Amino acid sequence: MMPISENGNDARAGLSENEDDAIARLPGDGDDARARLAAIRAAIDRSAREEGRDPAEVTLVAVSKTFEADAIRPVLEAGHRDFGENRVQEAKAKWPALKADFPGVRLHLIGPLQTNKAREAVALFDAIHSLDRPSLARELAREQARVGAERMPALFVQVNTGEEPQKAGVAPQDADAFIRACREEQGLAIAGLMCIPPAGEPPSAYFALLRKIAKRNDVDNLSMGMSADYEQAVMLGATHVRVGSAIFGARAYPA
Repeated sequence: MMPISENGNDARAGLSENEDDAIARLPGDGDDARARLAAIRAAIDRSAREEGRDPAEVTLVAVSKTFEADAIRPVLEAGHRDFGENRVQEAKAKWPALKADFPGVRLHLIGPLQTNKAREAVALFDAIHSLDRPSLARELAREQARVGAERMPALFVQVNTGEEPQKAGVAPQDADAFIRACREEQGLAIAGLMCIPPAGEPPSAYFALLRKIAKRNDVDNLSMGMSADYEQAVMLGATHVRVGSAIFGARAYPA
């Protein structure tokens, strides 16, 4: 299957799931979403098996940010349970009712997290993929002290593998020290690493870099790969791929 670009063919291609865009969504058809979900699952299965991996090792995070509940329901009805959101407030508005109707949903925060939203994020999300600075680590440690480690989301350190100034994330050369500080100074368990490679560049080198950082820090999970490159990411060790428009449909940007 040829994956659909996360940005379609729009002139603004290259925007990531993690960037704070004012976007509108084209309405999607439920049957189409179910068919695209099945095709992506098959592609993940194929890519994993080609590398001798168990496809069950790969979590498909369906990126539902900016989609209304009616667009998400067909994917839930197809049995999918892992979803990604970019903003705490948006997730709070639409997911409680959906979670009541569909038990077992796991929510992943894939967008930037403000320190003043840490408490709400800990209460709402099962995983946070954007731990990227000491102040946020300290705030999450305070929340851990309040709620207990067993009630904390899985934490992924975001690494700015392309060292792009406009993107969040720890620089690759600082990743080891940051992971160590999160563990030793803040008492946080680091479940994984996340990256968003530079737009317009082959992603493989950036995926390989993230895998290398994870290996030397004994980190098990890699959140990498989006609609345009998730198959490559799986072949390079991704345990979580974040796929949005290839499931829900193309984005439409306001003029």
